[in-house]
This record gives sequence, C-alpha cells and structure tokens, in this order.
Amino acid sequence: MTETLAADPIMETDFIKEMTRQMRALDTYGTYQGWSVEKILDPFVLTRERKAAIPLVGDPDDETISRVKAFYNAIAVLIEKECKLMAVPLVHLTHEGFGRALVTVGKLVAIDRTLRDVHRFGFASLSKMKDEADKQLGVALERIGQYPAVAGL
Repeated sequence: MTETLAADPIMETDFIKEMTRQMRALDTYGTYQGWSVEKILDPFVLTRERKAAIPLVGDPDDETISRVKAFYNAIAVLIEKECKLMAVPLVHLTHEGFGRALVTVGKLVAIDRTLRDVHRFGFASLSKMKDEADKQLGVALERIGQYPAVAGL
C-alpha cells in the first residue's frame, strides 16, 4: 500500500510538500522524524469509518486545532509563493470548535472561511484536501488580482 501512495503524483505537489513542512514544524519533540509523508498527513484523511467513530458533537483537541492551522498556514505560504506578498493566516476558534479562518494579504482579506465542527476536520482523501486547498488558493489569488492596491498595503 505504501508503494502505491509513494507513486502517487499528488505527493510531489507543492501543497502536499508544504503541508508536510507545516506538520513537521509543529512537531517540537521530533515524533515525526523518520515518518513517511503518508503517515504524517494520515490524520487529515477521515474515511467514512473514521468519521463515524467521531461523535457529532464534541470539542476539538489541541492536535486537531493544530491540523486546521497547518492547513491554512500551507495555503498562506502558497499565496506568498504565487503573488510575492506576505499572507498572514488567522484561525480563531471557540472551545466548541466554531470560528473563522482568515488569510490576509496586506489589508485585503483573501480567504474568509467559517469553521464548524472542527473536531471532525478532515477530508475523504489527500486528493480531496488538495482540491479544497486549490479552490481556496484560486479564490484568494483572484481577489488579490482584483484588488492589488489593497493587497499591497
């Protein structure tokens, strides 16, 4: 199974590489040292079985909140890479798992996402995660293109 994933072209994308960097940056104790990319990013994949095991109502733990932040940090890095302007992510959550994720570029809010049920944050596959990130990145870059003066402030 690992050989199949290793051959997957998604593993060579900028987004997956950046997600791996973000997750390794969160690893202050060196737990991920020697781990494969698939194993590091595995908590982002919520299969039907995994999702069914998570209660409908619950409070997110610190690890889940860190994964949400890593996701938006990775998108911010890709925005910076594309437009050469500093992108600043902000994730604000209540203890119940509701809140917002913002990515600002200059004075422009490039991404504004309402977050709900963060304790169930995840994607059906790494491909779906990348698709969601690409969609948000596309919207952000379009906004930056529409309002370059605001983004440059």
